[in-house]
Amino acid sequence: MNKHVKLSTLLAALVAGSLTAGAAVAGEHKAGVWSNDQSVANGVVSARKVVAEDNGWLVVHRTDEAMKPGPVVAHAPLRAGQNMDVAAILTEDVMPGDMLMLMVHSEAGGMKTGIFEYTLGAKEDGPIRKDGNLVMTTITAK
Repeated sequence: MNKHVKLSTLLAALVAGSLTAGAAVAGEHKAGVWSNDQSVANGVVSARKVVAEDNGWLVVHRTDEAMKPGPVVAHAPLRAGQNMDVAAILTEDVMPGDMLMLMVHSEAGGMKTGIFEYTLGAKEDGPIRKDGNLVMTTITAK
């Protein structure tokens, strides 16, 4: 009997561990942007991981403490799914201390596929929302 109790306990622990690991893996595949504060002295802003549900864009907006997306200062294409080490080349100067919002935008609604057409407030290649929230993160340039 004692042997069966130990085996049952071991199996229960393995199943619980598998469910926890599965939840962690599932969380890693949700749409999102993962990045840290970083130097932009090389003219590039990067995200270590971006998960997009469809092909689209990683768009870098200026922002501030109000957390409203401002003008676009960089963008890079994204594939549907997991994108690692995504680099966006800056199109204007960003100074240390500037806040940047790294956001997932759609490829939908524009006139040309593969050409980033968004301008602030436009519908073409616009921002993606999940549960009413923008898919983004903010960083501070160093």
